[in-house]
Amino acid sequence: MQDRCTSIPQPYSADIVRIGVFDSGVGGLTVLQEIYRQLPNESVLYFGDTARVPYGNRSAAEILQFTRQTLDWLVSQGVKMAIVACNTSSALALETVRAEYDLPILGVILPGARSAALHGQRIGVIATPATVNSNAYLHAIQEANPSAQVWQVACPEFVPLIETNRIDDPQTLAIAKEYLQPLLDRSIDTLVYGCTHYPHLEPVLRQFVPMSVQFINPAVAVVAAAARELNVLGIQSHHSAIPTQFVVSGNPAQFAQVATQWLPAAPSVVQISLPASTVTVIEPIVISSAIAAEPIDIG
Repeated sequence: MQDRCTSIPQPYSADIVRIGVFDSGVGGLTVLQEIYRQLPNESVLYFGDTARVPYGNRSAAEILQFTRQTLDWLVSQGVKMAIVACNTSSALALETVRAEYDLPILGVILPGARSAALHGQRIGVIATPATVNSNAYLHAIQEANPSAQVWQVACPEFVPLIETNRIDDPQTLAIAKEYLQPLLDRSIDTLVYGCTHYPHLEPVLRQFVPMSVQFINPAVAVVAAAARELNVLGIQSHHSAIPTQFVVSGNPAQFAQVATQWLPAAPSVVQISLPASTVTVIEPIVISSAIAAEPIDIG
């Protein structure tokens, strides 16, 4: 993997138009890694809303507000495409903001759900409480594969553990076993990472999840979708990528320390304060109810 993280952040150049990637924290790095692998010529502006992480316990109205504020800022920086590298924002805000902004905006749920539907019949989804309650994965998998069975489990403690660099903590393994046991009891053949943070936990999960269970990382699918979109729109880069610019709303040193383990080099990170959203708030999204880990037969 080429070194795209070491340069000191530079002023934006009209000659280089970036893809904007945003998440509540380090979870979106799983999408960034796939951009490095699948789209080596694309330059990236990465924003982590670390001052307000985690998103998974927020209300739908808050998530929509945060997503709009981030998109306002990304648009002001001249990005050509935005990837919502956050399942919670993808579930609760994507449809609304796509109608409000004049640039391609991709979310992770639909590509991830379609990938899962192609690979499995007994599908487990682990996600934040907000994503589980939205039933976004359930509906998307149902559309792609009506014969599949789907079970969902909310995992509210995963993101804080990852953001505080506690992946190797014995408590993390214990919590993971507790969350995933209801899915393993149902003999799942496929497990969907319904949060971009969760692939960081794969070394932990593989300690007890059978090798016969296929893990689905929606980051792989959303970047493949981005590649197709760039090509269709004729906006793919034909220049060498410049180093990724990392921006956060919280502590830049903390983000850099945690992120270094998943990047080819230590990132240079700057902090900003997001402006208030300039988009008029319409109506809060209503979240439908769902019971975590209860079987839902999509047949």
